[in-house]
Amino acid sequence: MMRTSPKKARLSVYLEPKLLDALTAHATRRDLSLSLVAEAAIASFLSPDADERREAAMSRRLDRLDRQVARMERDLGISLETLALFIRYWMTVSPPLPEPAAATARAQGAERYEAFVAALGRRLSRGPVFRQEIPDDVPPVPET
Repeated sequence: MMRTSPKKARLSVYLEPKLLDALTAHATRRDLSLSLVAEAAIASFLSPDADERREAAMSRRLDRLDRQVARMERDLGISLETLALFIRYWMTVSPPLPEPAAATARAQGAERYEAFVAALGRRLSRGPVFRQEIPDDVPPVPET
């Protein structure tokens, strides 16, 4: 649309009802006309700065997601190391049982497993406490 005079040109647009409701509510809250709010929105959309603002907002979101993924990787690493340490210890201190005692041990193991699952459920319902006990900046210790 070409403007021939310094006077503002008229533009008719069709909006979805929800978008028109949002525009009307925003204009009412700010005590502005619909035309003024629409003009400002269009100017913002067409502004070269708008791309930079969107890019900066996207960059902040990506940074936040990157930090969340890093924490998840750290937590998973802690879980795996804990499990590996426990399995290594358990295999070191647990001698094989003779067959008559093995059946009793399996029955006891099943009961202990059920107790473990119940305790784990209680602990998880309280929230991730163990993960919070481990500091983020623990320096690596050389293995001996």
